[in-house]
Amino acid sequence: MNKLTQYFRGLFQGNKLVIGIPYGWFILLVAIPLLIVLKISVSEMQATSVSSMISWSEGWPTLKLNFASYQFIASDALYVKTYFSSIKYAFLTTVLCLAIGYPFAYFMARSPKHLQPMLLMLIMLPFWTSFLLRIYAWKTLLVSNGVINNALMSLGIIDAPLAMMNNSFSLVVGMVYSYLPFMILPLYANLSKMDLRYLEAAADLGTSPFKAFWLITVPLSKAGIIAGSMLVFIPAVGEFVIPELLGGPDTLMIGRVLWDEFFSNNDWPMAAAVAVVMILIILVPMAILNKAEAKLKEAKS
Repeated sequence: MNKLTQYFRGLFQGNKLVIGIPYGWFILLVAIPLLIVLKISVSEMQATSVSSMISWSEGWPTLKLNFASYQFIASDALYVKTYFSSIKYAFLTTVLCLAIGYPFAYFMARSPKHLQPMLLMLIMLPFWTSFLLRIYAWKTLLVSNGVINNALMSLGIIDAPLAMMNNSFSLVVGMVYSYLPFMILPLYANLSKMDLRYLEAAADLGTSPFKAFWLITVPLSKAGIIAGSMLVFIPAVGEFVIPELLGGPDTLMIGRVLWDEFFSNNDWPMAAAVAVVMILIILVPMAILNKAEAKLKEAKS
């Protein structure tokens, strides 16, 4: 009893408390919900609930796992196509956010110090408005009789309305607009801390501004690029609201499939299996990338 008391006293003291709080938060809000989803994915759907994994027979527990949902996902071309479609749109969104967000972040980091708080506030300003309202605003802009088509037709640039709604274009526009701040903020935080003396030294040695940017600024901002790309790519893969409101039938993404399985088909094991596969698709490449980076750092040291 005394040893147990000493253990808990040591756990809630000093560095152990600092480390224990994030780990406890992770276990409570991430690990346990994921285990529940995994449990549902290998269960069977009954009339109104999910069957139990453990049954009792002659006083002995029996573990029953049902992998039919995973087998169906692997054999059904629709699910495979939807996963690839989700990854494609998420990757395209990440690339466009990086191409647009890097110049924004670079301009902000090189602006006068007294202007940077205002520029940062302008980037965060969209978060003050409801996400649904902002997506619905894009609907009014992109529809056939919307603001953009009416303006182009009144200027004589086009004769007929452009098909900008319920297709890949509207989906990508909405996703890039929504996730662009998540790319700009990590890049700005990284670029604003960069030591400008490296660029001054490169200029003294006769390096052109573009070459100095490519060989010095971009490599030093690698951490911001990776962080911003992860913040955009991961939620974009499972996006549901934007494909539902702006995308058409040809822009099916895994978030919409999850919604249909949970609420339309009432097939919770299938929906949970779809979610587990989506998580693995995201986590496995990230784990491989982190391991490769760790090995590269060890080789350099």
